[in-house]
Amino acid sequence: MTSRQPLAVAARAPLPDGTYDGSMADATPTSKRVLLAAPRGYCAGVDRAVVTVEKALDLYGPPVYVRKEIVHNKFVVESLKSRGAIFVDEVAEIPEGSTVVFSAHGVAPVVHEDAATRELRTIDATCPLVTKVHAEARRFSGEGYQIVLIGHEGHEEVVGTTGEAPQAITLVQDPNEARTVDLPSDGKLVWLSQTTLSVDETLQTVDVLKSRFPNLVSPPSDDICYATQNRQAAVKVIAPQVDVMVVVGSGNSSNSVRLAEVALESGAGASYRVDSYRELQPQWFADATQVGLTSGASVPELLVDEVLGWLKEQGFGAVEEVTTAEESLVFALPPELRRDLKAAAKPTTY
Repeated sequence: MTSRQPLAVAARAPLPDGTYDGSMADATPTSKRVLLAAPRGYCAGVDRAVVTVEKALDLYGPPVYVRKEIVHNKFVVESLKSRGAIFVDEVAEIPEGSTVVFSAHGVAPVVHEDAATRELRTIDATCPLVTKVHAEARRFSGEGYQIVLIGHEGHEEVVGTTGEAPQAITLVQDPNEARTVDLPSDGKLVWLSQTTLSVDETLQTVDVLKSRFPNLVSPPSDDICYATQNRQAAVKVIAPQVDVMVVVGSGNSSNSVRLAEVALESGAGASYRVDSYRELQPQWFADATQVGLTSGASVPELLVDEVLGWLKEQGFGAVEEVTTAEESLVFALPPELRRDLKAAAKPTTY
């Protein structure tokens, strides 16, 4: 992760429709240019969650209720609202018998119980990688472990995971908290983590914990999701080469916020997180010749294309895509939705 990876670069220029051509391939090294990170944007879990709400609206008709934001992106949420999705904080706000989609971040078991009490039709769009962490929490708790959950207090994913084994879980947010947390020194200890954290900071936290609690064991697999790791790795390659790094993503998106921080830590001259091109300021780029661009895992590509268009107007017409990993993972839609879609596709017989 920390070693410099070779660049796989294709010089391209953005066209008005957001596509690319090779007209800038002969740009000189001193020309203003954008280094565009790949992979970027939607991960498999986010794509699954957004498509789940879209398909539910098509199949059942509006309104379809969504508990919390389906993913942490303002544009996505507003787009789904315009189609008839209604976002609520708790299932108690949903009329009995309605359809509700649970967000990609997952929910605690009590939320499922509350939904059943209200006779809601539930569609669980929890990312399968988050579901894996939930299963690990239940298993380790059942085996008598005390669980150290590394994550951000109040984040929906952390709340959901904690709800799987509330008596067994202690939250630790960072290396500083790891230095003071009170844990049994002679019991069975295991750590789990929120999937969207910084890889480096999580490992720093684990190192501090293990220095204090040698009996702390690691989960059988890394909980930080592949998309989070891949996007951070791409930023680490690009950041040392750019004067400014732009991260497209909302402020409540943990992985987007961390991308902007990783860029600074990795050598970018400056780093800005924006929801869209409308937040960009020309003075940020006044002395820049190289700009890096990426997006968080809940960001549609349209928003990146709009940033590229804005940067082109500022003179950054050359675009080089820096590819550090290939992603092909696709998650199936939630089984309850697949079942209803299949039933709706069958011709009616009499």
